[in-house]
Amino acid sequence: MRTATTVEASRPGALDLALEAERLGLDVCWVAEAWGADAPTALGWLAGRTRRMLLGAGVIQVGTRTAVAVAQAARTLAELSEGRFLLGLGASGPQVIEGLHGVAFARPLTRLRETVEVVRMALAGEKIAYSGETVTIPLPGGEGRPMRLSGAPYPDIPIYLATLSPRMLRLTGEIADGWLGTSFVPEAAAAYLTDLDAGLASAGRTRADLDVCQGAEVAFAADDGELAGMVDARRPGLAFSLGGMGSATTNYYNAAYSRQGWGEVAARVRERWIDGDRAGAAALVTDEMVLATTLIGTEAMVRERLRIWAAAGVDTVRLYPAGETLDDQVSTLGRAVELVREVAPPVSAG
Repeated sequence: MRTATTVEASRPGALDLALEAERLGLDVCWVAEAWGADAPTALGWLAGRTRRMLLGAGVIQVGTRTAVAVAQAARTLAELSEGRFLLGLGASGPQVIEGLHGVAFARPLTRLRETVEVVRMALAGEKIAYSGETVTIPLPGGEGRPMRLSGAPYPDIPIYLATLSPRMLRLTGEIADGWLGTSFVPEAAAAYLTDLDAGLASAGRTRADLDVCQGAEVAFAADDGELAGMVDARRPGLAFSLGGMGSATTNYYNAAYSRQGWGEVAARVRERWIDGDRAGAAALVTDEMVLATTLIGTEAMVRERLRIWAAAGVDTVRLYPAGETLDDQVSTLGRAVELVREVAPPVSAG
């Protein structure tokens, strides 16, 4: 099982944490975009400061850039990193795409599929001529003609998709090199893997053709009392995912928790959140919900959870280290990496 971490460049100390991750021997560092700093700029900086670790955009939101602009960024970052770049793409949601970027969120699955097809066409050095439902290049009726990117092709950049819904998961299995998952309960992995496998089978592929990359926060508690405090501190964040990461009608995180057995609680949390009762929403989040989707606990608990993750089919564990300071985060990350290596010795990056 490989090790990875994710940093958000807009947070203080995030890029320093990425450098420490390479020193600790992590295999991959993903840079999140969300609604703060953009990912490609930070990745360009990291490409010049790191030497071994793979660097991934985790994720670039489709629709916020043209498909060819995504391909240009991927090609540039692959060159700067000497071939260490992974391209992560995701549809995001209507609040970010429409509310922040002013781009229509309609047909996200079609847009994601068509973006991947155009990106691969561009990276292969082909002339870009594409007539889709959300992407058309060149625009018809004008003076544009099909063009190709200048310079050498980069056809082998791995493409990962961050997806949660059943249809998006099937698309991931069909066309992607890796899956960037979240809100993952290994005991209920079938809620995700059944659809991933269906997509793989439709394309004549198997699980060996897909890097299952799962992320979770990791934190170590000295005893049950400290653990209880850690769980309490994380209820508001999970309530935000269930109630605030989307609209009243579209929340992929809420739906994912529902498919994994918490439909009633997830619905009640969202209702409280939308009504403005944030404290009430957080109070509904159970201990089990927090512990099942994180790597939080005593060292023995985290070790056992990692065994369960490996048995569920996770190829790469993406660690979000807790800690008030950079030193705290590095210490937590180092402890977690040692446990991963103990539980599931690293495999070749392939």
